[in-house]
Amino acid sequence: MRKLNQRTHTKTKAAQALVESTQEALNTGLVVATHGRHCVVELDNGSRIICHPRGKKSQSVVGDRVRWQAAADEGTIESVLERRNLFYRRDEVRTKSFAANLDQVLILLAAEPEFSETQLSRALIAAEAEHIKPLVVLNKSDLNSAFPQAWARLAAYRQMGYTVMPLQLKQAHDVNDSLRMLQAEMAGKTTLILGPSGAGKSTLVNALVPNARALTGEISQALNSGKHTTTSTSLYWVGTRPSSLASEGAGTAIIDSPGFQEFGLQHIPQNQLASCMPDLKQYVGSCKFYNCTHLHEPGCGVLTALQKDENVALQPSEVSQRRHRIYAQLFEELGQQRW
Repeated sequence: MRKLNQRTHTKTKAAQALVESTQEALNTGLVVATHGRHCVVELDNGSRIICHPRGKKSQSVVGDRVRWQAAADEGTIESVLERRNLFYRRDEVRTKSFAANLDQVLILLAAEPEFSETQLSRALIAAEAEHIKPLVVLNKSDLNSAFPQAWARLAAYRQMGYTVMPLQLKQAHDVNDSLRMLQAEMAGKTTLILGPSGAGKSTLVNALVPNARALTGEISQALNSGKHTTTSTSLYWVGTRPSSLASEGAGTAIIDSPGFQEFGLQHIPQNQLASCMPDLKQYVGSCKFYNCTHLHEPGCGVLTALQKDENVALQPSEVSQRRHRIYAQLFEELGQQRW
């Protein structure tokens, strides 16, 4: 029996060594664009190759570092290297993965049209769940009447400690202080940019990367055999491209992704929702009951801190009534999960 165990152990070690040597022989690269099951992988030397996953289901997303194997004039994704994080949403039907290995998520809003605070909260909760820094940017600061009102609606988020920045994209880039401040906040980081329709996301991407549209067109044509179709998600280098893709913080990159209109949070457990909302989280430890829902229980720390008068400016020690209504709505939604 001992000899049998030794032979089994030897075979296992040999198999592991074979897998490791095979992995070492593979090429590594960074996924910089996706469309359906296909993706574009960038190598250290700047060249790019179209790859597809081995098997039926694609596991890689933009921002992933992958091991791939050459196959004719394309490549096959063999494995995805360990991720620092993955920003995604999930509804009752499917999961939508945006990007991986992010330093921050930039949520672009506009003074007009009026932004949805529920939509903003959903994106922030998804970022908190993955421990990704959110950056909230309010565009159209030149609108004298609409901007102050929109800025006031973000008071609760500034009190939570989120970075909230004004932006005016219509101003010339060479004298645009708000754009320069934003670029400084993004320097040396990989940032996913999200924004609802009308917020100015395409304008921002093109301001940061002037040739972004042309690059998207080239990738789309390559992925679709000459048919010009917008890729689902794309990564662009801002300024100088890093010489090595393996080192963290070696360059500034933005990731442009659609799909902000609907943002399901079915991957967030109902009892962990409050911990993903910093303004509520700080009072959870004061609740009388360990399983408090923060909706109706006596001795609830969150309800005790709830803003008394919504018509009066929010105090630093208060929880916004609007935010608590959003929490209640999401809590009910997450309690109706169907699996």
